[in-house]
Amino acid sequence: MDQAVCCYRHPDRETGIRCTRCERPICPQCMITASVGFQCPQCVRQGSAGAPRQRTVAGGVVTRDPFLVTKVLIALNIAVFLLELAGGDRVVTDLGLFAACTPKGYPVHQCVGVADGEWYRVITSAFVHERTFPPTHILFNMLSLWWIGGPLERLLGRSRYVAVYVVSALAASASVLLISPDVNTIGASGAIFGLFGAFAVLLKRLNQDMRFIFILLALNIFFTFTWAHVSWQAHLGGLVAGVAVAIGMAYAPRDRRQLVQWGTAAGVAVLAVVLNVIAVVQVTS
Repeated sequence: MDQAVCCYRHPDRETGIRCTRCERPICPQCMITASVGFQCPQCVRQGSAGAPRQRTVAGGVVTRDPFLVTKVLIALNIAVFLLELAGGDRVVTDLGLFAACTPKGYPVHQCVGVADGEWYRVITSAFVHERTFPPTHILFNMLSLWWIGGPLERLLGRSRYVAVYVVSALAASASVLLISPDVNTIGASGAIFGLFGAFAVLLKRLNQDMRFIFILLALNIFFTFTWAHVSWQAHLGGLVAGVAVAIGMAYAPRDRRQLVQWGTAAGVAVLAVVLNVIAVVQVTS
């Protein structure tokens, strides 16, 4: 009499089916449909681990939620805005971007803001918005971040998208401190303008219709120079940095993709940091 064959994972279950790869016996609960026959869970896991991961057009890893970073950025901005509503103007004063010193020779020579060593402001200022009702400042910025940031994150992948956003924010801060260091500047629009520029570069790389992005960019530029209290300095710095980083991301040769992409991002980031330092030295000297 033939000996009963049992599933290798469930010894109490007889089966006549074997994995087409390793030939181990598998029961109906364990068998997974393959292109030919059935495979066991272990072979399926091994096959998935060895398979190449899908990549974005810029070489990033395709993820299940391609908008995750954009959602996190929006959540952070909203959280800071709620903190402003609870804490009042002090939040804006403590996190906004400015670098000022009273001229030497005054009875009290004092430096405040970034000029006093509060370098965190070059990033935190990008998460602070005007505390108004209706909250048009944060509303327009978050809508722009969702409309542009989401699709751009899908094209770049998470890490490259974060690089564009952070570098654009640093460059926006540098532009502000170089041109108007005594004005407390807040808002995510400098970094978002970097996303506008990066998205335009990616659309050009893919030979896609660019009219939509140009219309949005033109409207934002119009509002930049017609609305009161809008920092064109931050918009300019963010836009230039976003375009520069995206060119390296989109047009890097495949055989040196990582080196060129991250080298470009690092180079623009270092330049932005240096310009921030130069701006503060000018204020304090």
